Amino acid sequence: MDAEDFKEVLSTVRDFVRSRVIPLEEQIENDDRIPDELIDASRELGLFGWALPEEFGGLGLDAVEDVKLGMELGYTTPSFRSLFGTNNGIAGQVLVNYGTAEQKAQWLPRLASGEVIASFALTEAEAGSDPSGLRSTAVRDGDTYRINGAKRFITNAQLAQVLVVFARTDPNASGTKGISAFLVDTDAPGVTIGPHDKKMGQEGAWTSEIFFDDVVVGVDRLVGGEEEVGFRAAMASLAKGRLHISAICVGQAQRILDESVAYAAEAKQGGKPIGTFQLIQGMIGDSYSELRAAKALVLDAARDFQDGSDRKLGPSASKLFASEMLGRVADRGVQIHGGLGYMRAVPVERFYRAARLFRIYEGTSEVQKIVLARHLLQARGM
Repeated sequence: MDAEDFKEVLSTVRDFVRSRVIPLEEQIENDDRIPDELIDASRELGLFGWALPEEFGGLGLDAVEDVKLGMELGYTTPSFRSLFGTNNGIAGQVLVNYGTAEQKAQWLPRLASGEVIASFALTEAEAGSDPSGLRSTAVRDGDTYRINGAKRFITNAQLAQVLVVFARTDPNASGTKGISAFLVDTDAPGVTIGPHDKKMGQEGAWTSEIFFDDVVVGVDRLVGGEEEVGFRAAMASLAKGRLHISAICVGQAQRILDESVAYAAEAKQGGKPIGTFQLIQGMIGDSYSELRAAKALVLDAARDFQDGSDRKLGPSASKLFASEMLGRVADRGVQIHGGLGYMRAVPVERFYRAARLFRIYEGTSEVQKIVLARHLLQARGM
């Protein structure tokens, strides 16, 4: 995108987040849903397709532009970004990178417009950050497949019209082998979507269990038109998704820091603003320094991802550092607010609860450390 055009996009999104979304944060928290007015406005802004190719109606943002936009979206409740995050990220990117020409033409324009919401159905009870334990199956029967199994923690499942479902097509395979991906309509016979989960935080971002009982799909729903591309497709989508999640963490931390600085400048103890106390200043200084470091890391990793020089180490390092950084900044934010920081309806309390999930989903911190170490050791011939 032209630099000036992208600058306008960022400015528009920044203004929308601050003027339209932030005033509704408490309502989203209390109602556990994104208001229809924000969903409609998001469609009009093109937020359902910022990372999808222009030829299919998206904005076609590259990796660097994606993370810059993510930092703006991260400034408010993360459930807002979750509304359209799967279309642009882990679900949509499977189609962008691995879909057949027919699959792209059929689905991507509708994903980009927000007419269709897609969900990424990978996680299972025994297959979380490491999908090698995946047990769902897809057995070929002539020109169809029969899918059986269950998924959990699937974002937007109740809102989605199509699921990108990962299942084993080779019953003799184990680990990362024999995994394929399918496009499954949510209203297909045999698909059951459970009620959305009650979570610690991130109200308004719905996750659910999904059950597949002899769900029949045609061979045209096999992503890429061939079996066993599922694991590669999932990992490629998750790598880019980790960059975006890292950017959201930066935006979250910036909001918490801004709230903390504003409070420290105004709240008084003993007749003085608490911002005059050196221990409060120390927490602010630590948070700012870590935030700047995370932002620089995410942008650097996004540049490497974009030019193709590194699409493995950078995303994992960014996700690890930015999510851990956010946890520390959120904790300091509550501490700076004192007792008020433990009260509902105070922004830092909401962000503190929301922050905890970032160290878990799309690859836990522990998995990111293993990914980094293994790649580095393999480079040394181990």
